Amino acid sequence: MNNSANNKKEARAERLQQKIDAGYMSAHFPDVLSIVISMTYNQRGIAKGLPRTVNFFPGSYALFKITCLSKECVDGGFDFTNIITTMIGNRKKAAKGELGCEGNGPSPDHSAITYEVAIQYA
Repeated sequence: MNNSANNKKEARAERLQQKIDAGYMSAHFPDVLSIVISMTYNQRGIAKGLPRTVNFFPGSYALFKITCLSKECVDGGFDFTNIITTMIGNRKKAAKGELGCEGNGPSPDHSAITYEVAIQYA
């Protein structure tokens, strides 16, 4: 196996371990029925934003970091953990905002998203 393939395999194993370590939503947030993150992914050089929706349910892992779609991004993504835990703590049903990618890489033009989070409670 070449070095690149090995690195991808290790990264995939690390992401899986992070999910397992996070536990299930039902254990951390028993009153939450669903979380929907609707976002528009924007990057310089892309004329139109790319819509993306991510759903979380009681059986989902409670890991709220969404990967970056940029091929050149290294260790990047959009971490919704503080946003979602604050919303749940305040029993808030909706929030909107913008986030920039937290990653590194050769491209100086990191991606950004505009997002809406909707939480449904029991």
